[in-house]
Amino acid sequence: MQTTIHIQNLKCGGCANTITKGISSIETINNIAVNVEDSSVTFDYLSEEKLNEVKEKLKSLGYPEDGEANSLMEKAKSYVSCAIGKMS
Repeated sequence: MQTTIHIQNLKCGGCANTITKGISSIETINNIAVNVEDSSVTFDYLSEEKLNEVKEKLKSLGYPEDGEANSLMEKAKSYVSCAIGKMS
């Protein structure tokens, strides 16, 4: 199955690199595409469990799904993730 998740705090290619690396580490998640312009992540997954795992991973990196709480902590995490993504 394929899905697209709209996320918060996505600003640049550095963010996209961090997101791609972060969720590609989850087993059976494939064909990851991050669209900075519309703040979305598209990917293939096999089960609802894996979909939820991706959402949790995104949140832990500082990129919660649209509609979820976006605390100062998530925003700070996204800035750190962005900087790391730019360096790697």
